[in-house]
This record gives sequence, structure tokens and C-alpha cells, in this order.
Amino acid sequence: MAPGNGSFVTEFILLGLTNQPDLQLPLFFLFLGMYMVTVLGNLGLITLIALNSHLHTPMYFFLFNLSFIDLCYSSVFTPKMLINFISKKNIISYVGCMTQLYFFSFFIISEIYVLTSMAYDRYVAICKPLLYNVVMSPKVCSSLMLASYLMAFSGAMAHTGCMLRLTFCDANTINHYFCDILPLLQLSCTSTYVSELEMFIVVGINIIVPSLTIFVSYGLILTNILHISSTEGRSKAFSTCSSHIIAVSLFFGSGAFMYLKPPSAVSMDEGKISSVFYTNMVPMMNPLIYSLRNKDIRLALRKTLSMRQF
Repeated sequence: MAPGNGSFVTEFILLGLTNQPDLQLPLFFLFLGMYMVTVLGNLGLITLIALNSHLHTPMYFFLFNLSFIDLCYSSVFTPKMLINFISKKNIISYVGCMTQLYFFSFFIISEIYVLTSMAYDRYVAICKPLLYNVVMSPKVCSSLMLASYLMAFSGAMAHTGCMLRLTFCDANTINHYFCDILPLLQLSCTSTYVSELEMFIVVGINIIVPSLTIFVSYGLILTNILHISSTEGRSKAFSTCSSHIIAVSLFFGSGAFMYLKPPSAVSMDEGKISSVFYTNMVPMMNPLIYSLRNKDIRLALRKTLSMRQF
């Protein structure tokens, strides 16, 4: 019996992404490649921003934190996922499962609020350029990041706390590749009403409120861009924001599809495919999206490489 939660289950079995044997090895190499790109891309951005003083601005301060979160976030479940592709029985302990759930919740909520802060930063930069240095002062940026981590901490504690109070009797097979909220709720042999209510409230707050903030920010940005007389100026402003819009749409869209409907209406097979986007694709794509079209990052990369040659 797991201590303190009244559960008879001491370990869970993860079914993984698919139960087809022929796909296990190809998927192992596919997700290993994605994880390597994720780690190298995010570590590369963190290093470039840290080493280049011209990138010590609010925009890159948030991007530094986003890369750090993506690096930690993908490392919460991807190594276990890779092991599961090549092992015969995919077991995770009860404590390991709850720990994975906590850190997954913490980093995903952190990412939501960092993306929201980045949208606000772009709004101030484009719509209030003369006030930018005042509005986005180091104190304000630090406060926004602290608030992001505090929201993440409270959300993760709420999710994990509600899960710990549930009882798991005999069923211990999780139809997923990591310990997510919805497949765990389906295994409980006690009422999940409070946990479902908590999930809707916490997820609703952490998706709807930031989504509206981002939507309003980019609505105002778009209006401002359309009033720029210079074609070059419009193109530059839109280019700065388009990468962020792509990342946000992919992240929030897949997350909302998974969590903003009742557990009974969620197909776990559909849910697993949807979760691949926000658990694997987004952390991998963020460094590519923010670096390939960014002149400052390309300049920093050239400077860093030229310094290493000497």
C-alpha cells in the first residue's frame, strides 16, 4: 500500500504511445532524435543568451526562461518514454508517477505564463516603444517571471494534491506514455468529482486567461502594424511576432483540445496524439522558431563561433 493515500497500488504500468511491436523501434529513434534536437536547441539558446551581452534584454530574458523550461519539461517524461519503447514491461512506481505529474504540471503552467509575458513584451515594444524601457524594466521582468513560477507551483500542487487523495484499487494500467491527469482519473476506484472540478478550474484559469491576454495583445499589435506606413516597418514588426504566434497556437491549441472537455468525452488514443504536440513538438520547435528567423540570434551565434576560433 502506498503510504498516506489509502491506495492499494504501489506501481503503474504505462501502455505507451502504441502497442504495435513493429512501431516500437522506429518510434524510439524518432523520439530520440526529437529529444536530442530539443536538448541541443534549448541548451544552445540558453548559452547564446548568457554569453552575448546584446541579448540581455527583456525579450531574450523571457526566451532564456522559455528555453530553460522546455529543457526541463521535455526531460520530465521523454527519457522514460524512450525506455518504454525498448523495454518489455513499462513500470513506474506510485511515487515516481506522482512526481512526474507534479513536475509536468509545474513546467507546462510555467510555459503558459512565460508565453503570455512574451506577448505582453511584444505589445509594449510595438505599441508603446517610447515607454518600453520603463514599462519592461528589469524589476517588472523579474516580477513577471516570479509570478509565472508561483502560478505554476500552485497549479502543480493543486493537481498533485487532488490526485494523492484518490484511491487506486486493482486497475493500474495507464493508457498513456506518462502519468497525465485524465488517464489517472480513469483508474480511480473512488469518486473523481472533486478532482475533475479542480482540473476544470485550474486548467480553465491557466489556459483561458492567458489565451485572452495573448489574443488581446496580438489584436492590438496587428492594429498597430496596419497603421505603420512603411512596408519594411510592417514586415519587420510582423516577422517579430509571427514566430511567437505559431508557437502559442500550437501549444494552446493542443492543450485545450486535451483538457477542456469532460474526461468521459476524451479518447485516450486521440489524447496521446494531441499530447505529443505540447509535450514533444513544442519544446523541440521553440528554439527553431525563435532562432532561424531571428537576426540577433544568428549574429550572436556567429560571434560566439568566431570567439571560439581564437
